[in-house]
Order: sequence, then C-alpha cells, then structure tokens
Amino acid sequence: MGDFLLILVKGLELSTPLILAALGGLYSERAGIMNIALEGKMLASACLVALVSVASGNALVGVGAGLLAAVVLSMLHFTLTQTYKIDHVVSGMAINTLAIGGCRFAYAQFADKSRTGEIPHLPEAFFWVIAAITPVLVALYLRQTRAGLRLLAVGNDPAKSREAGIPVQLVRFQSLVICGLLCGLAGALIVTKTANYSDDMTAGKGFIALAALVVGGWRPLPTLAACLFFALCDAGQQVLQGGTSILSAIPTQYWNTLPYIATILALAFLGGRWRVPSGMGKP
Repeated sequence: MGDFLLILVKGLELSTPLILAALGGLYSERAGIMNIALEGKMLASACLVALVSVASGNALVGVGAGLLAAVVLSMLHFTLTQTYKIDHVVSGMAINTLAIGGCRFAYAQFADKSRTGEIPHLPEAFFWVIAAITPVLVALYLRQTRAGLRLLAVGNDPAKSREAGIPVQLVRFQSLVICGLLCGLAGALIVTKTANYSDDMTAGKGFIALAALVVGGWRPLPTLAACLFFALCDAGQQVLQGGTSILSAIPTQYWNTLPYIATILALAFLGGRWRVPSGMGKP
C-alpha cells in the first residue's frame, strides 16, 4: 500500500510538465499545424530559465526568458511551415535539433559553473495549479467560445474556413504562441524540480506529451488522462526499482524503459482509434 500511494503521488507530480506540453501541442495541432517540436521548446525554455535566473537572481525573470525562448521557436515553426511551406515534420525536427545543439553551446559558454544547483525558482505549486486548471479551461474554450470554434474549424478545413472569412494564418499564429507559452512553462517546471540544468534534461518528455495527445484523440480531458497514465508508469519504475520488493531485483536499465514501452504500446493499441484533424498539415 505504501508503494502504491508513493507511485500515485509521484505520478501526479511527474504528470505536470506532460500536461502543459501536451495541451500546448493540442492548440497547435487543432489549428492544423503538426508539431513534433514540443521537446525542443521545453528544452530551450529549461536552458534559458537556468541561465537567466542565475544571472538575474530573479526566478520570475528567468521563467519569462524561458517562455520567450519557447515562443520564439514556435514563431520559427510558424514561419517555416506557413510562410515557406516546409513540411511540418521536417520543420519540427529542425527545431528540435537546433534546440539541442543551441542549448549545449549556450550553457557551456554562459553558465556560471560556480553556482550549479543554485538556480532561483518559483514554487512548484505555481505550476501544479496551472496544470490542474488548464485542461478544463481548454475544453471550455474549444467548445464554448467563438474563438475556440474558429480554431477547430481551421484545423478541420482551412480552405472552407477562409471562404467563411476566418483569418486562418492569424488563428494559427495565436495557437502557436499559446503552444510556446505552455511548453515554456513545462520546461521551466523541469528545471524547478531539480534546481539544476543538464544537457537533454527533458529526456523525451516532449515526445511522450505528443503521444499522450494522440492517444487522447486531440481532446483536452482524454489527453489529461493519457498524461497521468504515462506519468504513473514513470513513477512506478522510479519507486519499484528502488524498493524492497522482489521487483527491485530487476536491473535498472529495464525499469528505465518502462515509460517509453508504455508509450509505444498505447500508441499501437489506441493511437489509431481517433481521427486526425483533417486539416493537419494543409496550407
């Protein structure tokens, strides 16, 4: 019972960055822009939060810098896909690669190594509250507001949306700004949890969030449930491999693969049940 409660509590904690990033991806993909760059945006935010928070001594300034970094990458994705008509997957991979290389360079060049582990940060509860209320707000926004219905219309059929007078590019631009803000918060939370930064510290969480979005059928509340499931798998491997039960005898390397195996299996069995927004990737 003790391990079960610990897994539950830790799972709720680990789900927070997944929820924020997945909902950011939901905004983008519901507007018709395929977005596999969630990982890069989270990593860029984490890096800038670490650098700027230490340099300024102010956690709020650091979080603001992280949000700005993620939004800038979102605007790059908008420019590449909407202005230059580059394939959305190619653009997303380019942004992820840019973020990985850029963050390694920036942190190696500008980080104050004497202050490692001293990153000022906001209380984790700040991010928990945002992650708790955002899925409900997004669900209400998409179904109960005019702007939300326009976003869904653009994601379903951009050509007909233009004929109806909906500014497709503006809707997509706004959706990517929101995506950047939510991914920025996810990256800031990852740094907050450790009070430190390391290369590739997002560890695939952006891709797991994207998988949760697909498994959830591009709907806010089912996406929330998928994020919780993947986080519980991650929490389970962390708790059980360090426990005293017979399961702790299983090598650590096998436990570490559990969240990723769960992601692959969920996509294999549930990912094909939902229809992709029909305007995904269309100009």
